[in-house]
Amino acid sequence: MAFNKRLLKNLDYVLIGNIILIMGLSLLILSSATANIAADPLFYVKKHLISIGLGVICAVIIISFDYTKLMRFDKYIYLLLIILLVVVDIKGIVSHGARQWLSLGPFVFQPSEFGKIMMIICFASFLVKRQGELRTLKDLIPSFLYFSVPFLLIVLQDLGTALVFVVILFGMLFIAGAKPSLLLGIIGTGLAVVVLAVGLHLSPLELPLPLKDHQINRLTAFIDPYKDPHDTGYHIIQSLVAVGSGGLLGKGLYHGTQVQLNFLPEHHTDFIFSVVGEELGFVGAAFVLLLYYILISRTIRTAFRSRDLFGRLIVGGIVCMWMFHIFENVGMAIGVMPVTGIPLPFLSHGGSFMITNLAAIGLILSVQLRRENMLF
Repeated sequence: MAFNKRLLKNLDYVLIGNIILIMGLSLLILSSATANIAADPLFYVKKHLISIGLGVICAVIIISFDYTKLMRFDKYIYLLLIILLVVVDIKGIVSHGARQWLSLGPFVFQPSEFGKIMMIICFASFLVKRQGELRTLKDLIPSFLYFSVPFLLIVLQDLGTALVFVVILFGMLFIAGAKPSLLLGIIGTGLAVVVLAVGLHLSPLELPLPLKDHQINRLTAFIDPYKDPHDTGYHIIQSLVAVGSGGLLGKGLYHGTQVQLNFLPEHHTDFIFSVVGEELGFVGAAFVLLLYYILISRTIRTAFRSRDLFGRLIVGGIVCMWMFHIFENVGMAIGVMPVTGIPLPFLSHGGSFMITNLAAIGLILSVQLRRENMLF
């Protein structure tokens, strides 16, 4: 189905305006957060603008493409994803203890970020072909096996990104019609096993786990960050100081001591919300959360109004991805969630992450436009 220019009037301009507002705010916050971490105070802002530009181009291309045709290429997309992840595990660039990046000439990108959207598309197609066949645990086994290959490859690279894949898996299974009681039972059992395994690992029994010690320490540090304030608990403590010192209205842009004196680690990526809390205060943080509420609510609206299961699953998978990123990142900043390196959509610095999120917007708007065309 060709793109119909007459349907431009049916674009969700509230959603588009909201995204523009978040990205505009991100440039402002980023200019403050990175003012003292590079020779050029605007170095990261310029990189961010380039990422936004590339992401917008991707979004426009995707909007112009009929998303239903993606089902024809699901096997190729899945195979490409596996190949990229294997190459990362073999030849990927290591940074901050994680092997997640590939170099393509002067360009360095993170395949696992693009992999989120690729997996959402592939799994949506996979579930459409099994519509009405998700009643029992046995019915869900093929879905778990389908997800297991990219999941295991990503676990070797970054635990935080792997957790996003788990949320996407269960969220899309729910949307596809799997019984909520069955999914909750699986999730509850899985969490109990993880908690028990970590507890036994930390006990005198020292049960071996397929995780590195620094990963386990990061996952458990939020429980008592002051137990190791100079290492595993440092990030959380500095974030709590930043958010707590912001008060109602904040210290003002470029005046946050935790940020400007670089006490707060990774404050342009993982802990960008802490910058908002310190420099813009409770009011600024609440405004950011309001923007995310609008983002999620408008996206859910599109999912509910989709005329086909494939479109509904794609949009639903994106909602699950964003909700986990927001919940985990904000929780991480205020010390109620583990430090997993999960960035904040459209706000945190990161080229692959920004392009991925704008590509997701393109998919959402493509689903919306084709729905309007069906009703036309």
